[in-house]
Amino acid sequence: MIRTIKDFEGIWTEESDRTCKIFRQLNDLSLSRSGEPEGRTLGRMAWHITLSIPEMMSQTGLSFSVGIAESPVPTSTDVIRGTYALLSNELLVELRTHWTDQTLEICDEMYGQHWKRGYTLTALIFHQIHHRGQMTLLMRQAGLTVPGLFGPAREEWSSMGMPSPAI
Repeated sequence: MIRTIKDFEGIWTEESDRTCKIFRQLNDLSLSRSGEPEGRTLGRMAWHITLSIPEMMSQTGLSFSVGIAESPVPTSTDVIRGTYALLSNELLVELRTHWTDQTLEICDEMYGQHWKRGYTLTALIFHQIHHRGQMTLLMRQAGLTVPGLFGPAREEWSSMGMPSPAI
């Protein structure tokens, strides 16, 4: 649970770095990769994660330089990575400028419900983690290297001189 702005800043910085680690493994060709004909592509998921920052947080009164209107998925990983980094940093600036620890208790209308702002920040983090998990499966199917986020990934064990675990 997010109880202070500082709590969020620490968690967000780590999770944003992990998202950037995933995004760095994408290439322009991989953005069109989907696991099923009707499924989201890697590019769509990365763009969804990116645009979710202003989409969710604008409902709490925060402002961002990139609008939340649905826009086509960029065909360039550089655009996705750059926009994500910009919005991730803007979120921290907006929080430091406009919120205090006390404002985390304010409730905002979110998707037909009323969420405390501390919960909204938690949901933003979990939402990002959820879609990163989906992305890693598609990345493997596309032949991309999946980086370890909470420990070594399969490909990283050998660089440490160790076999990858059987389980």
